[in-house]
Amino acid sequence: MADQPLDVDIAHWLRDLEPSDQPTTIAEVRALSRRNNLLAVQRMPSDLLPASETDEMIAGPASPLPIRILRPSASEPAGTVVYFHGGGWTLGGIDTHLGHARRICTQAEMVVVSVGYRLAPEHRFPAAFDDAVAVTESVATRLDELGAPGRLIVAGDSVGGQLAASVALDRRDRGQPLDAQLLLYPVTDVTGRYADPEVNARFWSRGATSSRYGLTLAGMADFARYYVDEADAADWRVSPMRAKSLAGVAPAVIHTATLDVLRTEGNFYGTALHEAGVPVIQREWPTLNHSYFGMGGVSAVANAAAAQAADDLRDLLAGQTRTLL
Repeated sequence: MADQPLDVDIAHWLRDLEPSDQPTTIAEVRALSRRNNLLAVQRMPSDLLPASETDEMIAGPASPLPIRILRPSASEPAGTVVYFHGGGWTLGGIDTHLGHARRICTQAEMVVVSVGYRLAPEHRFPAAFDDAVAVTESVATRLDELGAPGRLIVAGDSVGGQLAASVALDRRDRGQPLDAQLLLYPVTDVTGRYADPEVNARFWSRGATSSRYGLTLAGMADFARYYVDEADAADWRVSPMRAKSLAGVAPAVIHTATLDVLRTEGNFYGTALHEAGVPVIQREWPTLNHSYFGMGGVSAVANAAAAQAADDLRDLLAGQTRTLL
């Protein structure tokens, strides 16, 4: 994997975004993340604009939570997606991942509810999971009001993909199944908190992904340490791969990137779902890196790969499955 070339447009983008001084505090890391993500949002294709975007506050387990409801122009949306942003449980929010939500809304023609869950280290595990469950439960009672009755889907990128996968397991266990889950380069196994050599050796991409591609193993170790205690890291609410059984969970679309430290755990989760009898559509993008889903305005390759997620989600809901690795 070390010899695989990164998409040239993304490589230039990452080089240009490199700060002159590396951030040293959580506040500085958050500010840099906001800047970079908002720059990417500004470059998103202009046709990815929903018919409306509405902000609300809804009741959460500990405090009110912000959500943003995006509605497509379609008169009959194909479903409702609850979207959880990435950022290592520590960074990001509704604004930084607006491009992600807009793309799913417009290209899948679905209502999207983007969730501003509580962040670590101020709010440690299971705060983000509890918020994700609460918002999903709230949205499930409002499908008619939101304008897309029927299908309920969870989705997310990176740790947002982990939250979506864990919520899907929770819904299965409660007898409240979902119609699908869309997992974009998801975290699936936090056991060892990315610092245990034995665990890391099981996931090849953890030891083979260059720092030139953005997210690093050291970065994931920091994020995991901020969010979850070592004793809880194998809990399925943060490590869905560690659930006792994956049978009966919602059908899944899983997209990964070859040049991503999280590649293997996302791919392994797709394989585990398939072996448990869960319908899966799985893809890996060879020249892309972590966070490519938000770089559609930067790279034509990333734009096409991100657009494919909507096609795959529609195919999955139509009963089509396939593995393309």
